[in-house]
Amino acid sequence: MLPTTSVSSRSQGNGALSPRDAARHTAGAKRYKYLRRLFHFRQMDFEFALWQMLYLFTSPQRVYRNFHYRKQTKDQWARDDPAFLVLLSIWLCVSTVGFGFVLDMGFFETIKLLLWVVFIDCVGVGLLIATLMWFISNKYLVKQQNRDYDVEWGYAFDVHLNAFYPLLVILHFIQLFFINYVIISDSVIGYFVGNTLWLIAIGYYIYVTFLGYSALPFLKNTAILLYPFALLIMFYLISLACGWNFTKMLCSFYKYRVK
Repeated sequence: MLPTTSVSSRSQGNGALSPRDAARHTAGAKRYKYLRRLFHFRQMDFEFALWQMLYLFTSPQRVYRNFHYRKQTKDQWARDDPAFLVLLSIWLCVSTVGFGFVLDMGFFETIKLLLWVVFIDCVGVGLLIATLMWFISNKYLVKQQNRDYDVEWGYAFDVHLNAFYPLLVILHFIQLFFINYVIISDSVIGYFVGNTLWLIAIGYYIYVTFLGYSALPFLKNTAILLYPFALLIMFYLISLACGWNFTKMLCSFYKYRVK
């Protein structure tokens, strides 16, 4: 049985946390530890972070199984090692430079695109989604009998990063090989290939997000996180019927943003 953490399980005989345990389990203490390790590359486990990135494509359940192990050994669901975030940032920079090259952008335009993708697409949207999911899960998905448990905001952000990585690889790497010669051409095959890649990428995001919250034993009704699949497929079919080319629209938007 996987151990979980509650107020009573970490308490002293009188029902209160010891000062030492209370300080160690505060969100501020965990955040400080995480940020401190961000500047110590030798303390990061990049090999394990690469393993996670690989299995987010092949078997994302195994990645979340490791979050269970972290809860057992370190008493927190969220990552305490920023290696995954560092590697994701590198992927983001490399893929964005590739995007700028494919779209024939200049040096400064590519830098502007990079700043936009990092601080808006990844961090800004990520903070918004993580906060929204953190609120929804704690407000509506926590089992009634387990009110002493809650979803850590850091874990909600980790779930976003896990789901964002496959989306990034599909849309900012795999798609690059098809943009100029297939996707942005004014043909049926162009928007079919492009929109299908968007369908797969966003579908991955929804599925990996669902796995992240369903892995928490104190949440209920997490299957509702799969409901957006129906809207996604419907929107995909409508886009094919109307001839909308999402990738072409994205490229036009990026070029507009860097002017």
